[in-house]
Amino acid sequence: MKDFSIEEKTKLAIELFETGHNCAQSVFMAYADVFNLEPELAAALSVGFGGGMGRMREICGAVSAMAMIAGLKYPVADNNNREQRTRTYAAVQEMANRFKKCNNTIICRELLKSVAGKDTSPTPEMRSAQYYSKRPCTRLVADAAYITGKIIKEETDW
Repeated sequence: MKDFSIEEKTKLAIELFETGHNCAQSVFMAYADVFNLEPELAAALSVGFGGGMGRMREICGAVSAMAMIAGLKYPVADNNNREQRTRTYAAVQEMANRFKKCNNTIICRELLKSVAGKDTSPTPEMRSAQYYSKRPCTRLVADAAYITGKIIKEETDW
């Protein structure tokens, strides 16, 4: 696994979000090179998780990206290996718990309740300065990217 700076990955995730990638893509793509994934593949794998999975406002896309990265960090090579699966699930739970500690929830509609929590149309909004200014998403992407970096760098026996 390639070494990295958590601060640089967090900054990259913010830049990706602010240039039009969705929340899930921004976090996942920021760490793609750590796991030798091409940016295009990372973008394609994570795009459907944006907006709380396809804009259904369920689990925040940034949180979904953290779970995908946990699977890369702690893969399950043998489907019958409960220890490996437990380790992966524990990492996902720890990431989600840290995100909740910062934001009180991992549910997109609750995170966006004041601006777009009920909008589940599959058509994404146009990105503009107003779009970014009225949403907490840039901060949520930053939180998820930072938490991801911390978990990746921690040598914890889950």
